[in-house]
Amino acid sequence: MDTTEMTFAIDIRLLGKKRTGDEAVFFHLTKELLKIDTVNRYRLLTDETLPTKVASLYARLDCIGQNNVEIVSLPARNRFTWNFFVLPKYLFRNKIDVFHTQYILPFFSPKRTKIITHIHDVSFCAYPELIGWSDRFFLALLIPRSLRRAQLIIAPSRFTKDEIIKYYRIPEEKIAVIHNGIGEEFLEKIERDTEKENALRKKYGLPEHFIISVGTLQPRKNIPFLIDAFALLQKRLPEMKLVLVGNKDAHHTDMNIEGMIVSRGVEGSVFFPGYVDKGDLPAVIRLAEVFAFPSLYEGFGIPLLEAMSQSVPIASSDIPSLREIGGEAVVYFDPASIAHFEETLYTLCTHQEVREKLQSAGNERIKLFSWEKSALFLYDIYKKLSAQEKS
Repeated sequence: MDTTEMTFAIDIRLLGKKRTGDEAVFFHLTKELLKIDTVNRYRLLTDETLPTKVASLYARLDCIGQNNVEIVSLPARNRFTWNFFVLPKYLFRNKIDVFHTQYILPFFSPKRTKIITHIHDVSFCAYPELIGWSDRFFLALLIPRSLRRAQLIIAPSRFTKDEIIKYYRIPEEKIAVIHNGIGEEFLEKIERDTEKENALRKKYGLPEHFIISVGTLQPRKNIPFLIDAFALLQKRLPEMKLVLVGNKDAHHTDMNIEGMIVSRGVEGSVFFPGYVDKGDLPAVIRLAEVFAFPSLYEGFGIPLLEAMSQSVPIASSDIPSLREIGGEAVVYFDPASIAHFEETLYTLCTHQEVREKLQSAGNERIKLFSWEKSALFLYDIYKKLSAQEKS
């Protein structure tokens, strides 16, 4: 039996960049991998250069003093320089058995290195009009090449796997489905504390009664549609407010959000707390009456699991990926019908028996998703690819 130690490299550039879902996936998978495997070597590649920030990555990943782990700083002027020059240089100079990145592969790589690319979703194929022309051009140029060259593609859901096959004609056997999980901070059972809750309301400017939506504010997230439905809801529930957790100044923020708020006359009822600290997010979600997820397109939908973990009823758009993840623990609405959405929100705000049924179903549903289980599956993939290289 071959007991040779292997070297796995993981692209962790997103860590610390506050990129919500994509960052969470690589953070949790990497952290769990380092717990599972203390034998093989891990080289965690970042473009971060400040020693204090590199040190904080060791701390966040809970691998300080772990001898088989090294965070490697590979500075570059931009992401294109990193992929086209800096990263290939590193891979050719170091014996790496498996390199795991997302979307775009290094332009050059040695044949000895097996490459995995993680495709969180292909929304840029389904809704190309919602991204800038320059991003559209580079994705059209680089994604097909990356998918062809990768030894394996990872998708977070069966839906995303099917989408990759549909748009890029990739053989089914080349794509593995590894579900996302839920962060440990969401699984801690904490008793409600009025004093702490009031402190959170003050910190983030949260109202007494509110519906919450968490995520980026990109056009595909369909936030103007949510605002439109909320404006109707307020006519029946005037005390209800809307809290949109996300960075208003981020890349690709939907420019129609502010206009919809003004046109519907709800300027004083929509709150933007900005980016909520990771440690605070579970408690902030727990304060909400309802979690609204009106997205038009998702590869997985981690926020559904986060809301379930806090026993908050969910109103979700009826799209395949969210049904795959939410199952019977979510109430779905037609993302083309504002009236249906508003009625769903009203029902979840006012019908206690429906709320309790969803809370019970959600508590069972989240047991199906675990970062530890997903990391074990990923570790097995790393080993199998390395064995192919040695055979």
